Amino acid sequence: MATLCHWIKDWGVGGVIVLGGSAAELTLRIQQLQSWASVPLLVAADVEEGIGQRFAGATWFPPPMALGAIAQHNLPLALRYATQMGYYTAQEAQAIGLNWLLAPVADVNNNPMNPVINVRSFGDEPALVCQLVHAFIQGTVSFPVLTTAKHFPGHGDTDMDSHLQLPVLSHSRERLSSVEWPPFMAAIAAGVDAIMTAHLRLPQLDLHHPATFSRPIIHDELRHHFKFQGLVVTDALIMGAITDGYGVNEAPVLAVAAGADIILMPGDPVGAIRSICSGVESGRIPAESIRAAVARIWQVKDKVNHPPLVSPPSTPCLLLDHIAQPTAAEAVKGILQSSMICHCPQPLLPMPDNQGRNLIILDHVLDCKFLGRHTPAITMPTKWGYVPQIIDNSTPGSPAQAPHQGTLLQLFIRGNPFRGSAHITRVAEEWFHYLLRTGQLKGLIIYGSPYGLTQFVSLLPPSVPYVFSYGQMEVAQALALQELNH
Repeated sequence: MATLCHWIKDWGVGGVIVLGGSAAELTLRIQQLQSWASVPLLVAADVEEGIGQRFAGATWFPPPMALGAIAQHNLPLALRYATQMGYYTAQEAQAIGLNWLLAPVADVNNNPMNPVINVRSFGDEPALVCQLVHAFIQGTVSFPVLTTAKHFPGHGDTDMDSHLQLPVLSHSRERLSSVEWPPFMAAIAAGVDAIMTAHLRLPQLDLHHPATFSRPIIHDELRHHFKFQGLVVTDALIMGAITDGYGVNEAPVLAVAAGADIILMPGDPVGAIRSICSGVESGRIPAESIRAAVARIWQVKDKVNHPPLVSPPSTPCLLLDHIAQPTAAEAVKGILQSSMICHCPQPLLPMPDNQGRNLIILDHVLDCKFLGRHTPAITMPTKWGYVPQIIDNSTPGSPAQAPHQGTLLQLFIRGNPFRGSAHITRVAEEWFHYLLRTGQLKGLIIYGSPYGLTQFVSLLPPSVPYVFSYGQMEVAQALALQELNH
């Protein structure tokens, strides 16, 4: 915190991105951060699934793709939920001191193997994504918070993770205009405050630079063609797509020279400031570009620092009036129920004398915040005679173990940044095939990505019940298990 205080007080860093903790803790942290600043800070967070996605105690929504699934059979309902999601996310953000939502994702996820966007997108149909992005942004307008459409010019058709390496797409301008760009145009029409650039390269638009460093993409397309007058912010400059090919202090200069107003998470903030100043002095960065960027930043800071519609709490206990409201919980439950996929020809059979096994497979046990001793995925099957066994991708050994009378298999699988793959994990596949081969599989629940569902369901006997839920949080677990045992 001392280093951050130094950056804010002595170097004038104008914004902070916050990553985790409880909502109550975050309130105090933000108050402290703002007390160090001579000009109020922009305080941002990646909250594509609501404030509870990052901060305990607030509302955690299902991933946006759940709304896209609902839109396939009930578009008005999906739009209503998208508006509610925007409303409650903005309300809770403003209540705890966040003033910049790094949401919504405007990418069209038309590549099922996309490891970084995946269920963070509203879906694979540009027209539906447009409508849901617009509805989400409209839901936020009652509160003095900023919204961000990301990741321009479109990250939905990549098969590699830009957190790890630089994707390259061969799309023409015509293809981009028909698939990737309409949701960003819808976001602009809805009044989005900022657009985040993608760390990917499009040789058809710029032979040499990724979008984050591309003046043809940021200035010519986004500013001139789209006539976007809001903030342009980079994605995090510490991501592998940037750090592997560009110097830590060269990257900020390239981004600002291309037209970015704000650089997000530079590897060396003080070095970035010095390099940008040197870039202006040398002429690499026109002084008028800096003046225009400052004007846009002042404009949004003025917006978020007007007297709020709901007074921000002065102490954490007052958060109870503004976060995790019953109406928000109802919206979460409605989205989960309306997007759930069920095949339950018979209920999951109880096992006498605890002879059953509740096998739970997930990415990383230590990083998991939705699973614990008292969460439904463990407690409910225990009542039915299924003893929990939890493994993750790091678990050694093969599934060839002493057989049980029956196994309930619960898979928590979704595309995750930094994992680098959207494929079903090897451990999950091996266990699934083993349980089928030995006749032990009595029920299947998949939480997370629908792309994994098809790979399993096609092999399931019709008599085996299964449930798919986009959510992984406790309420999603309870609803899925209730359906399986209904």
